[in-house]
Amino acid sequence: MDDQYDIDTLAVRAGTTRSQFGEHSEAMYLTSSYVFKSAAQAAERFAGREPGNVYSRFTNPTVAMFQDRLAALEGAEACVATASGMSAILTTAMTLLKAGDHVLCSSAVFGATTQLFTNIMGKFGVVTDYVDSPDVAAWQKAVKPNTKLLFIETPSNPLTEVFDITALAAVAKKAGAMLAVDNCFCSPALQKPLEFGADIVIHSATKYLDGHGRVLGGAVLGKKEIMDGITGFLRTAGPTLSAFNAWVILRGLDTLRIRMDAQSATALELARWLESHPAIQRVYYPGLASHPQHALAMRQQRSGGAIVSFEVKGGRDAAWRVIDGTKMISITANLGDTKTTITHPGSTTHGRISDEARARAGIKQDLLRVAVGLESFRDIQADLARGLA
Repeated sequence: MDDQYDIDTLAVRAGTTRSQFGEHSEAMYLTSSYVFKSAAQAAERFAGREPGNVYSRFTNPTVAMFQDRLAALEGAEACVATASGMSAILTTAMTLLKAGDHVLCSSAVFGATTQLFTNIMGKFGVVTDYVDSPDVAAWQKAVKPNTKLLFIETPSNPLTEVFDITALAAVAKKAGAMLAVDNCFCSPALQKPLEFGADIVIHSATKYLDGHGRVLGGAVLGKKEIMDGITGFLRTAGPTLSAFNAWVILRGLDTLRIRMDAQSATALELARWLESHPAIQRVYYPGLASHPQHALAMRQQRSGGAIVSFEVKGGRDAAWRVIDGTKMISITANLGDTKTTITHPGSTTHGRISDEARARAGIKQDLLRVAVGLESFRDIQADLARGLA
């Protein structure tokens, strides 16, 4: 589909293909394999000399529609869908890295991402160092001759730190490395990292791309040459997105921009209220002028996003009282849902990493993360006010 179309149009039309039946809605192809017209055609398909579907571990029409649509939204040459966001990161790491390689990763990332680079990739001889600051000079200083990958979330989970994608892309290029950006918090509705020089964009499609908390999914996007390597790993190792999940996420993409704009507007209102509340120590939200990287966020993002994190006066007990005081908000570690969620990162999303790693990431026991949904601001505010009182 022509790239000149606006994001709202691409979100509902890009990538759509129709069978001989001419269906209007995207079809769900629930099949493990495909029938060939001859032995020769089967050989050509398996060898990659003839385009077409081979086996649903790595080729499926519904998954392909999702890949093509997300690629159009991100402005990427190609996309590879995976079973989850973490499998997208694993697939990227296993494709690009080998024993002896070095990774620079932000300390401010999802706890499972830290576990993956340190514990899993570490077993294969890949060394990861963590940079505790979004300051570009700190990243330049940490680069080594064998650095092959720079990995960031922007905004980060859960403290919404914002990283200068253009500057870090230049650091990576000078080092002969690649910059991978986890765009989970923004989605292409709010931010397109490839436009700022990133080599790879990674998504947990489980979050805002689906948007309704229904299924798991992931995606890796970038230049076709890079994605061909990603596909090669997926074809062999099989961290595959199911056709059903791809179909569900396609339905989510229809309303992506509308949801993100509405949820971001409510999040800004919530952040302003929390910032003025006497029981709150500090609020982390890129849309606030008080955020350390507010100006940068407003250059890279269309809005501040829908994640608001804040520290409650009184430590962990006070933070847990806020959670337990809610009656409407969902107590769950997932985010990106139409339903507002709340979690205590120190004991959930970042509970399995070491105390040292949590301290390095700035995650305290008084910290809460709210992923704002589509409920009214007044109802979200009232639900949090009970625990804060």
